[in-house]
Amino acid sequence: MLIGLSALLLVCASAFAHGVAEGDKGYIQEIAGVHLLPFVYLGAKHMVTGYDHLLFLFGVIFFLYRLPHVALYVSLFALGHSTTLLAGVYFGTNVSPYLIDAIIGLSVVYKALDNIGAFQRWFGFQPNTKVATLVFGFFHGFGLATKIQEFEISRDGLLPNLLAFNVGVEIGQLLALAAILIAMGFWRRSGSFLRHAYAANIALMTAGFVLTGYQLTGLFIS
Repeated sequence: MLIGLSALLLVCASAFAHGVAEGDKGYIQEIAGVHLLPFVYLGAKHMVTGYDHLLFLFGVIFFLYRLPHVALYVSLFALGHSTTLLAGVYFGTNVSPYLIDAIIGLSVVYKALDNIGAFQRWFGFQPNTKVATLVFGFFHGFGLATKIQEFEISRDGLLPNLLAFNVGVEIGQLLALAAILIAMGFWRRSGSFLRHAYAANIALMTAGFVLTGYQLTGLFIS
């Protein structure tokens, strides 16, 4: 698990904002009308390759052992993500992708700090993790919404295509979540989980800081 997290950290260092593959970019720019299945595929592809989303989800479920609790937090994240993705593109809300992705990096930092109990030790209080998950979900959705707008997606069939894309995002999230839960299940049954939980969250926090720093650098030099 620690090796896998380190690999995600390396991915963060080489990433540049909310990436959409060049082939997908060309497809989005060229089509018009309703294309439900392609947009479902694009949404699912984005989520399962979205390292920032996966890092945040990894942090969210790190100490969640019961499926109802996992479902609640993932649903809050999905609600936030879906709302700003759909509204951001449909109403043309324009925010710097570097700034949004820097905040997304900070969401990973926040969750790692939350997992190691830093807020309770430093400030004597525990933030509401449900509210934080929803709020950061809003920022995760804005990240992709901002990037999609750069591709000047056709207004013809926009709403059905966006809904299909969002369905794909949720499908991809479920697939990624299933893989994470399976890996976490094996790790938790070993004696190394509690021994390495702190180190894993420090690595998670480092990944968040790397992502934030990379995006702020892009913001200042763009």
